[in-house]
Amino acid sequence: MATNTLISASSPSPTMASSLTGAASRFLPSATIAATSSSSATTRLSLSSSSPSLKCLQSSPLLSHIFRYQKRSLVGTSSSGRFSTLASPKCAASDSDQLKSAREDIKELLKNTFCHPILVRLGWHDAGTYNKNIEEWPQRGGANGSLRFEVELKHGANAGLVNALKLLQPIKDKYANVTYADLFQLASATAIEEAGGPKLPMKYGRVDVSAPEECPEEGRLPDAGPPSPASHLRDVFYRMGLNDKEIVALSGAHTLGRSRPERSGWGKPETKYTKDGPGNPGGQSWTVQWLKFDNSYFKDIKERRDEDLLVLPTDAALFEDSSFKEYAEKYAVNQDVFFKDYAEAHAKLSNLGAKFDPPEGFSIDNTPTQGQPEKFVAAKYSTGKRELSDAMKQKIRAEYEGFGGSADKPLPTNYFLNIMIVIGVLAIVTSLLGN
Repeated sequence: MATNTLISASSPSPTMASSLTGAASRFLPSATIAATSSSSATTRLSLSSSSPSLKCLQSSPLLSHIFRYQKRSLVGTSSSGRFSTLASPKCAASDSDQLKSAREDIKELLKNTFCHPILVRLGWHDAGTYNKNIEEWPQRGGANGSLRFEVELKHGANAGLVNALKLLQPIKDKYANVTYADLFQLASATAIEEAGGPKLPMKYGRVDVSAPEECPEEGRLPDAGPPSPASHLRDVFYRMGLNDKEIVALSGAHTLGRSRPERSGWGKPETKYTKDGPGNPGGQSWTVQWLKFDNSYFKDIKERRDEDLLVLPTDAALFEDSSFKEYAEKYAVNQDVFFKDYAEAHAKLSNLGAKFDPPEGFSIDNTPTQGQPEKFVAAKYSTGKRELSDAMKQKIRAEYEGFGGSADKPLPTNYFLNIMIVIGVLAIVTSLLGN
């Protein structure tokens, strides 16, 4: 999950020629690629002169050359157009409607800037500092928005992630009642899905940390070239509470993105797959179509036939370690299995260490509509050959309403079933005696 081991991508160029549309079409799975000529409007960091009303004080402490630290002020712009920030108190849960709108804005951002890899990496690195052996929040790390602070951005594993914050900051400013912790995970999940990956079972309501003093110490994210790659991966991911299957599944996200040697020390400056972009050209990708989420990573790592595709020591370990290999081999031949396991692992990772408000979190996806109970119609209930008399129907309705039911307020099936069994038996007996 460090720059070395996870997805790496440069900041998309503020303005891109429309010719990138054709270049992108061979990478992105969607049939239609939005034109990129307007991307500068999406990526610039200027804010409106009047910030939206805040549910509580927000903070956006990026690097000092982007933001100006000013105590006791809301997120906004000074007369010079530069940013002023505040380490704010704990924020309440994000607003569901604003999260949905923010997701649509993220989708447009992805169409215009092709920043899928770096947004995935941002969400991962915010969550990947979690330590299951520490109970207290926020000392335990995890998905709490701490990555927005300069002290954590300067960690070696987070090189270049300030570019992801630049892209998301206008969306954060537009939707003040969305926490950074939720925004980072929303952007990461949306990037996976928009690149052709599986639908992720995400939940939201994460609370932000409020000050840089609450950031985790450096060194919690994995390295790309440790002496014992498999053992190192287990040390890091086991500390998060993840297992071997989840380690391998999450590694599959390297199907997106490129590694840049100037940031991580790994990869070529340029290959035939990256020299033309989209986005800023350069770097070395793990797969040929490095903006398409599929199982190519496992196929390419296994074959290792293309010198222009990157294989890190931690990548190679997936087919060298016997336990990892079991899953890597499976994912190389069955994309459906990979998608299922990845979706579960990504959602689990995105929840690590988070404090939710409400405690159970909430979904912003429409849940399947439950079938409505059938309304009460007494005439439907008869002995078969003979319809119930009006008097009997009235008795049934009286019993039904006595339990709180009505024609427009059906009761759970068991209540009504018990009533009907008793009354049905009485009706049969009465009918037999009458005859």
